[in-house]
Amino acid sequence: MHVIILNDFGHINGGTAKVAIDSACEIGRRGIRTTYFTAVNPVAAQLGEAGVHVVCTDQEELVRIQNKVEAAVQGIWNRKAAERVRALLSGDDRQKTVIHVHGWTKALSSAPLRVAVRMGFRVVVTFHDYFLACPNGGFFDYQINKICTLKPLRLACLARHCDARSYGQKLYRVARQLVQQHFGLLPSGVEHYIAISELGASVLRPFLPDEAKVHHVDNPIDVEREGPVAVGENVLFVTVGRLSPEKGGLLAAQAASAIGASLDIVGDGVQAQVIQEIAADIRVLGWLKPEGVLAKLQKARALIFPSLWYEVQPLVVLEALARGVPAIVADTSAARDLVENGVTGLWFRGGDAGDLADKMKMIMNDDTLTAELGRAAYRKYWEQPRSVKTHVDTLLTVYRSMLDA
Repeated sequence: MHVIILNDFGHINGGTAKVAIDSACEIGRRGIRTTYFTAVNPVAAQLGEAGVHVVCTDQEELVRIQNKVEAAVQGIWNRKAAERVRALLSGDDRQKTVIHVHGWTKALSSAPLRVAVRMGFRVVVTFHDYFLACPNGGFFDYQINKICTLKPLRLACLARHCDARSYGQKLYRVARQLVQQHFGLLPSGVEHYIAISELGASVLRPFLPDEAKVHHVDNPIDVEREGPVAVGENVLFVTVGRLSPEKGGLLAAQAASAIGASLDIVGDGVQAQVIQEIAADIRVLGWLKPEGVLAKLQKARALIFPSLWYEVQPLVVLEALARGVPAIVADTSAARDLVENGVTGLWFRGGDAGDLADKMKMIMNDDTLTAELGRAAYRKYWEQPRSVKTHVDTLLTVYRSMLDA
């Protein structure tokens, strides 16, 4: 078997790249021929150490290309990536090769996917976001900070300025989406998909071909098993994430301020300053290394996951549960798939700061409830841990079923 993993970035800069690189390394360490195809340097050293062959087109991330016309052309149709994929596949056996696509909208475009599909190779795409159907990738209206229910690419969608930057950017993304659908053969030419949450699968299923097969494979996390955190003795609430409107950091800060709760926010972004000014007991810490995040969870009473958009499968919620830290999550986000309401954490009404404050107050004022939620979170996570090994075991089963079909 030859496994080819496609992802925009050759290094870890977020959840998508981490899953792509970690899984590639684990597959390579098992002695399976593995190629990691990417556009943006630098390339993570662990890929080579795991015996993974890397093909990099040495291109920039679209947002870093100064010439906007050049960026738009590459984003809509990356000819160089298509040519390099064609060369890579030219000597491969179609019956023994699987191409797994993680991220393509930041540099690669859908062009290499079309090449692989036209050459008759098996392709599988993971739902790390919603760019498969939605032009802005989130089914989220950034102008009003609410989930968008408009049908993608219909007249109402085209007329609506929903982009975080400008309406011109929205129109570019519409053009890219149309090219992706009609020339990139995505999703029409791809039969296999990987969903990492039930919510993500339910949102995207109506936009897939009728014959599409959706496989459910949880994202992995890299966390060692230790004893559960004594959450009933802690007082601090913690949230982790980019401080942009759709992530809900401001909502968490408003809820914490309303009840006088202590809140540490790990992350940075455009809302950092306004959040920091809300209350003295709210601290914006900036980005921390993974071990720093885990250390912060060790001091947490609960994790707050306040995201306003759908999300797909937030890794930080899994990391909290693995430490025995209950999570309070928006019921409109995919985080709800990871938390059993009232058992391993609590749900609040998405976008409702008052309801979030009420749920935080329940945790803040009841040591017994908090401890029970934490113990249940720890127990249930370790009954079925999301390790890289387990993740790749499931992936390989999916790959073999694709080749045997």
